[in-house]
Amino acid sequence: MIVGIPKEIMPEENRVSATPETVTKMIEDGLSVLVEKGAGIGSFYHDHEYAQAGAEIVATAREVFDRSQVILKVKEPQYNTNYCKNEADLMHEGQLLITFIHPASPVNHEMVKRLAANGVTSLTLDGIPRISRAQSMDALTSMSTCAGYKGILMAANKLPKFVPNISTAVGMIKPINALIIGAGVGGLQALATAKRLGAQTFAADIRPAAAEQAMSLGAKVIDTCVPDEAAVGEGGYALQLSEEYLEIEREALAPHLEKMDIIFLSALIPGKVAPILITEEMVKTMKPGSVIVDISIDQGGNCEITPPGKTEVKHHVTCIGIKNIPGLLPQSATWMFSRNINNLLHYLCKDGEVVLDYEDEIVKSALTTHNGKIVHSGTIEAMGI
Repeated sequence: MIVGIPKEIMPEENRVSATPETVTKMIEDGLSVLVEKGAGIGSFYHDHEYAQAGAEIVATAREVFDRSQVILKVKEPQYNTNYCKNEADLMHEGQLLITFIHPASPVNHEMVKRLAANGVTSLTLDGIPRISRAQSMDALTSMSTCAGYKGILMAANKLPKFVPNISTAVGMIKPINALIIGAGVGGLQALATAKRLGAQTFAADIRPAAAEQAMSLGAKVIDTCVPDEAAVGEGGYALQLSEEYLEIEREALAPHLEKMDIIFLSALIPGKVAPILITEEMVKTMKPGSVIVDISIDQGGNCEITPPGKTEVKHHVTCIGIKNIPGLLPQSATWMFSRNINNLLHYLCKDGEVVLDYEDEIVKSALTTHNGKIVHSGTIEAMGI
């Protein structure tokens, strides 16, 4: 069975789905590996290293897609300007795609429909369940770690002021205030990074355990006023709130926004569109020069006006909606991601073939398209089908 590693084509995306190390592991599992020429350059992995590991280097993405039974990618299929078509339309019936698809996000619905129409079986990495036996496959956690760290650095870079307390000959400059909404892996990493930079930190999460973790890192916790029974689901994940409870949460957050210099948004519901926690009217109350970093943008974003894939100033607030923040740490992110995706592939591999057990919890949670249909429950709900 041939595994294909195409070069990522999202602008400024420098990660790659395999390293020479993981290529070696795939070959040990009885798989053959094709790597598109230059696929690893952005992460500082070179063609000759892949070749030494046993991969075949091929000249074009089309050859990778045409010859492979399994495609490993970092980002969801993108529009390829070389072929004037989406990567989903470079794929063929019976092919298996493993990547971050974020299928519930409205901007990805047409692409997901194309995958189904082309007979592609796809597994989305954001669907990997957080259970003990899937920990080593959990690329979402790995990339959230990268996004939390780098996102705060990006916000600090956009601020028109110092982050920490600074003593000067003309007086004292107070530290900034940073609010982290969503104290999961990414949020906690953002909180720790903001704390290291010298910010006064605040946190909000509808889950009591997550709020407690934020408090243990030194954050002042803002009560969201959402009752526990409406907030916490199976496995400790956040539940999708009703519009009534979302409004309660927004009302609880609103009075605090005018005091904040950085707001970091990472509140997600597994397999669902991200909840809108900050409206445009709420953004208007923020201080001029403040910054919003919305790492939930792949699933629609937590701020109503976050620009997908861009950084824009709106109402004197810098809104960062960059979709591939982990890609700005390409070497560390690729090292983590490639191991996660290889561990999943190894788990699925039997005697040199990838075999999907559709009753397995890991496969069931991640399965997005199969047999010409969209089967991902969160996507079906988001599409209204």
